[in-house]
Amino acid sequence: MPFYSEKVMDHFLNPRNVGEIKNADGIGEVGNPICGDMMTFYIKVRDNRIKEVKFKTFGCGAAIAVSSMVSEMALGKTLEEAMNLTNSNVAKALGGLPSNKIHCSNLGAEALHKAIENYKSKFKGE
Repeated sequence: MPFYSEKVMDHFLNPRNVGEIKNADGIGEVGNPICGDMMTFYIKVRDNRIKEVKFKTFGCGAAIAVSSMVSEMALGKTLEEAMNLTNSNVAKALGGLPSNKIHCSNLGAEALHKAIENYKSKFKGE
């Protein structure tokens, strides 16, 4: 059994921002077929800031904790700031992850970045 920090356990047992945003401005989906983790992030953007973020994650406890932490870290950030969130930022904010679970932190940041890219591609002309 890998060791999980208190923060990881808290975000796993009490995940923040779980769910789906109807008519989301951007949606990002990533999956790792090797471990079976799937993450979908939904964002609402106002004035270049992430005003709302939700996620749906199918995966291990670390994947759920990572999704929850990414959602909290992204909320209120500008799109540029959110694009600068990295897997190491997320793992550090969670108090570290076991080495065999680091890939989960990659997925969280990647799903958020895909949601932002999806938003930008939809709203280029505005």
